[in-house]
Amino acid sequence: MMDLRLEAEKRADAKIKFEENLYKYLIANTIIAVICFVFLQGFSLLFFVMFFWGIAVLDDFFKAYPFGEMVVPNYREKMVDRELSKMGE
Repeated sequence: MMDLRLEAEKRADAKIKFEENLYKYLIANTIIAVICFVFLQGFSLLFFVMFFWGIAVLDDFFKAYPFGEMVVPNYREKMVDRELSKMGE
């Protein structure tokens, strides 16, 4: 029971971290885009920030929402059950 609670807290924290980082990313890049457009007449700074910060946002996304669980709910449990059935045969 306690392990499930800890796992749920861990997943919730990962999702909160991703959402916070995404909101900061969107707000900051909007501000940088306006600054680049008005003052710098170019977007090279914006692309630099978007690329490297975007990698961190994607990393948080994949930590919060594992790909297998997005495609098939309970993906890990289904894989464990499949492996157990193979071992029992």
